[in-house]
Amino acid sequence: MNAPTLFTPITLRHLTIRNRVWVPPMCMYSALGKDGVPTDFHRAHYGALSLGGAGLIIVEATAVNPEGRISFHDLGIWNDDQVAAFTPIVSFMAANGVVPGIQLAHAGRKASTYPGWGYPGIDGTVPVEEGGWIPLGPSANAFEGYAQAQAMTAEQISQVVADFASAARRAVEAGFQVLEIHSAHGYLIHEFLSPLTNERTDDFGGPLKNRARLLLDIVRAVRTEVGEEIVLFVRFSATDWVEGGWNEEETSIVTDWVKDLGADTVDISTGGLIAGAKIPVGPGYQVPLAHYVKEHAHLPTSAVGMITTAEQANDIIASGRADAVMLGREHLRDPHFALRAAAQLGVDVDYAPQQYGRAPYPR
Repeated sequence: MNAPTLFTPITLRHLTIRNRVWVPPMCMYSALGKDGVPTDFHRAHYGALSLGGAGLIIVEATAVNPEGRISFHDLGIWNDDQVAAFTPIVSFMAANGVVPGIQLAHAGRKASTYPGWGYPGIDGTVPVEEGGWIPLGPSANAFEGYAQAQAMTAEQISQVVADFASAARRAVEAGFQVLEIHSAHGYLIHEFLSPLTNERTDDFGGPLKNRARLLLDIVRAVRTEVGEEIVLFVRFSATDWVEGGWNEEETSIVTDWVKDLGADTVDISTGGLIAGAKIPVGPGYQVPLAHYVKEHAHLPTSAVGMITTAEQANDIIASGRADAVMLGREHLRDPHFALRAAAQLGVDVDYAPQQYGRAPYPR
């Protein structure tokens, strides 16, 4: 088997992750009431994933303030009650050898929408009179089918930067060892990055350096807040899949800028900014974008998107197209994907739960 393999450890700063099979953030829309607190569902969900052999689990998009939630059932980490509820979940992950991570997020103009399940036939923005709120964005435009965003003031931008820093501090208090700043999928930071949604004429709009300013300010603030030990990821959509939009070249340039400010890894996805963008979906369809960034920038890169088999995942690492792979839906189908993959690839690992030893995966 060619090296590096899927089960080669990787060290970021002083943190060693036991393999390259990682669980990406996936929204569950299951927070308690409307206060962003993790529930028994999250304890069971992340507990099951923690027993499955993955090296890293990144908890779903977690809002840095109430207005930053995608929906009113999103997780949040803006208060101490949320920290207290996260702590045992994070502790269980770490006790089972998994590196616990969390994605810090603000939904921008895609905030205040109905959750992804439980509301059949209902989509779009929740009206203010029904418990929703006015979404914020770089400019006063709308995601198709959603309410128009309110263009953020300079004071609101500064407050969001401070909220990311405070959320990062709380995440570390809960025990998370990896923090990911969500700059993808058409949410707030991505909206600032892309010229398709950023129509500003001030220091946060126009040239690339200005469009990236919010992200750079957040990375700088988070690194200052949490110190040098915590590992920091940035998730990008490497392309909008629309001509004239954000692209892999700009992603690579900004990757080097966030590296200089203390980011350790970039997590490469695509799309999410423009409804109806023509995306060539297929097995591993986003891996070439991760490979491009890996080749043109200077940080480790993870790949995501329809990676479903052990052989496919291993080949991505062994061929040098990415440094790690994130498998989302496959982990929902099988929380023990990493253990199954190890058996299929003939790799001996010592972190399968002893309680399940009577039912090993066949080789």
